[in-house]
Amino acid sequence: MEPSERFFTFEEDFRDPYARDRDRVLHCSSFRRLEYKTQVFLNHEGDYFRTRLTHSLEVSQIARTLSRKLDLNETLAEVIALSHDLGHTPFGHVGGDELDKLLKADGRPLGFEHNFQSFRVLTKLEKRYKKFDGLNLTFATLEGVLKHSYPYKKPFLKTLDERFALDKHPSLEAMVVDHADEIAYTSHDIDDGIKYGLISFDDLLKNGLFQKVDEKIQKEDVKRDEKLYRHRFVAGLIKLLVEDFILNSKEQVKYFRQEIPICGILDAKEPIPVGFSSYTAKELKKLKKLLFTSLYRHEKIVRKMHAGKQCIKGLYKAFGEDVDLMGGHQKELLDVRAKERVIADYIAAMTDRYAVKTYHELYGLSF
Repeated sequence: MEPSERFFTFEEDFRDPYARDRDRVLHCSSFRRLEYKTQVFLNHEGDYFRTRLTHSLEVSQIARTLSRKLDLNETLAEVIALSHDLGHTPFGHVGGDELDKLLKADGRPLGFEHNFQSFRVLTKLEKRYKKFDGLNLTFATLEGVLKHSYPYKKPFLKTLDERFALDKHPSLEAMVVDHADEIAYTSHDIDDGIKYGLISFDDLLKNGLFQKVDEKIQKEDVKRDEKLYRHRFVAGLIKLLVEDFILNSKEQVKYFRQEIPICGILDAKEPIPVGFSSYTAKELKKLKKLLFTSLYRHEKIVRKMHAGKQCIKGLYKAFGEDVDLMGGHQKELLDVRAKERVIADYIAAMTDRYAVKTYHELYGLSF
């Protein structure tokens, strides 16, 4: 056999559908841009801090572990996890919140929502085929991205195909990704917050999850004032949450997997069939509340995010006043889409540093 005959033809594909979805996401430009989009700390503040890209990879790793241990489709969970933040704007959630306000003020009632924007990236904004827009992904992947976070009743879903039903849960894999996301951002925000000096382990002393993890670290003879403690804590917290989730979800998943197919037909009024134990869920909620008050609302973070909002606002205003400030591709889209949506899509796709660079060029200022 000649060497060339050993390869697949162009029309054939040796991957399963979700592996194909994953590969298409990994190779799209929106995924690469996540490297320079804010998670909590602005991208230019240091090489150590998480970005949307590292966050997505961490969520993927945890979701794959959970799915594998629960006998779910690991690759479906992986691609949902890798795709779930593609629609995020520069500067994290505040950027999306600002775009939402600006669009609604301009008479666009759907505003901006990052889950829906991720869906639009996958189905409309990425262009990889001549005859249609999007990445040509499976329904299960798209539904998982749209509905990976509960509750599902959001205005934008009314505009979509009725198969994306508001009153139905998505796949079990999508629910797993929702909790993997929670595990990832809670643990790595603690890691980054302590590294940056905005919170300390003393702030966490009263939390039950902290006490459980701390007890195990103490047995390793690692003290809280040692640099190694932070690494051991983050690893221990992830392990605790992952094990609790698996133990608390295994029987439920086994039952519901017999009752429902890969995509959700389970009534959304029914409780989500996967999750943490009641004690862990309660303590995790307390931990996230502490992070909100002590870390996310810390003046150093709030000031940076305020600057980010001003950047978003300035870009939106400038492009609205003069569409020639945008590139040729964006101007072509004005023939088929509303101006406000084209502007929002353009800004949402920007990285932090490109948004700041463009703002500086337009206004002759930096912040």
